[in-house]
Amino acid sequence: MRRSEILAAEAVSCLNKALCQLKDIWEEIGIPEDQRLQRTNVVKNHIKNLLDMMIKEEESLKAKLLTSIQTCRLEMEKLCLDLQIPLFEDEEGLSVLQQEKNICTQVEALMKEKTRRVHQLKALLEQDQDLCDILCSMPYGIPPDCVPSLEQLENFHQHIANQNEEKAQRYAEFMELKKQIILHMEELDRIPETSFEKDVVCEDEEAFCLSRDNITSLKLLLCQLEEHKAENEATCEALREKIQQLWDRLQTPQVEREALNEHMVSCRKRNLEALQAEVERLEELKLRNICRVIDAIRSEIAVFWDK
Repeated sequence: MRRSEILAAEAVSCLNKALCQLKDIWEEIGIPEDQRLQRTNVVKNHIKNLLDMMIKEEESLKAKLLTSIQTCRLEMEKLCLDLQIPLFEDEEGLSVLQQEKNICTQVEALMKEKTRRVHQLKALLEQDQDLCDILCSMPYGIPPDCVPSLEQLENFHQHIANQNEEKAQRYAEFMELKKQIILHMEELDRIPETSFEKDVVCEDEEAFCLSRDNITSLKLLLCQLEEHKAENEATCEALREKIQQLWDRLQTPQVEREALNEHMVSCRKRNLEALQAEVERLEELKLRNICRVIDAIRSEIAVFWDK
């Protein structure tokens, strides 16, 4: 027998005992039968009202539990739909109280899972936006107000990992290109002219947009600088050969030649200008020498004819 059944039997026994005690008291007092009936009826009504009130409270509790179960079931169906997971199956043979406890626990767990996924999606979207700003790429195709499935979150995580890898690769490529561009500009004694060149050379590396177009433009700029450098080297080499020929022809002293040693190796802008100036000087000197030779020949011819 259940403890509740034992307590119920004890309650009935207490009630019977109390009625017997009341009966004995009434007999000792000498209360007439009609008044005993009235008093017994009062006791009955009091007990009945008390029990009716208790029954009403318990019925109300039962109704609240059933309403809670129905509300939680609807909420659980919606959460399972949002989370894209199958519905929980109801266990058989459970009491109303246990059903209500179980379904409330399930709804609470589903709410926590939904909150976790939404927060995770928000964090991933923020990371994705930062990467899009840096790489100038399109955002990942997932609505910000949805409840993502576990598969969607996993795919999003993988996308972010791929984007970070792409960012690292482009950043390394950018830094190497920037290094080469700055080196070539220094060798060419050239300062950044366009806004793009200033962004590359002068701006913070973290602020540079690592788009594919920008990386391509960097490669093109480096290629142009390399071509310019190659042209300078070819021009300088031609000027050096010309200078060497003129030095030999004009029998330039070694001391004068050594004064140009610095410019006979490097191919910077100032080296090129110095070589051009030396060629012009030597050409003028050659021209003056030719004029002196011609004048001397003319003088000799004149003397010869005078004889």
